[in-house]
Amino acid sequence: MYINAFKFSSAGGRSYNEDSAEYHIEGENGIFVVADGLGGHSHGELASGIVCDTFMENWKPFEQERAGWISSTANIANERILAMQQEKNARMKSTLTALAIDGNKAVWAHSGDSRIYYIHNGWIEAVTEDHSVAYKKFKAGEISRNEISYDDDQSSLLRSLGGDTRFEPEVRVWDANLVSGDGFLLCSDGAWEYLRDGEIPIDMLKSHDAQEWAQLLVLRMMDRIVRDNDNLTVLTVMLR
Repeated sequence: MYINAFKFSSAGGRSYNEDSAEYHIEGENGIFVVADGLGGHSHGELASGIVCDTFMENWKPFEQERAGWISSTANIANERILAMQQEKNARMKSTLTALAIDGNKAVWAHSGDSRIYYIHNGWIEAVTEDHSVAYKKFKAGEISRNEISYDDDQSSLLRSLGGDTRFEPEVRVWDANLVSGDGFLLCSDGAWEYLRDGEIPIDMLKSHDAQEWAQLLVLRMMDRIVRDNDNLTVLTVMLR
């Protein structure tokens, strides 16, 4: 089994792109990160870049305590963002989605409203739950899942990196083994707000590799994007 990945990021209708995405693969092991910076005027880009760089610098294959590693690495990234806030005298923050694959094992984490989808046997087997007011409203039955995308509170985050509190990521250790044919999508809210859950595995099943999967997803978004849309980023991961 080998890992194939592809990333795409666009400023969308904005004048600058505050999203960041990075990944590193060694054989059957890899680290994959998408972060959405908050702060404007390039400061958000600095925060999301710190998140990605921190995970790339600290990753090594077959970490024995991967869940603990993700949490501690997120803490390092948070401290670096806090230091940058002092240096720039700006209140930049960032979401986090991080996926670590070690052979047939996976651990992932998120903070904020960037998402990770896990596709198995042609279905979405798992998806992260946004740390946002809009998602809380969905869980309470006040709005539908599709309405999260354009709810007034979509951008009101309850957790993100770049604060003294409420930054810790929610970590999930996947108990079942990964198998050939599985896939993961990491994306910022500027991407998932234009996608329906059922479309994500459909486009994966149509694709020969991670690049084609990303391209099909982006084509769907292009047909729906409104003027002045947010930055959008997708990072697709396929196991073969």
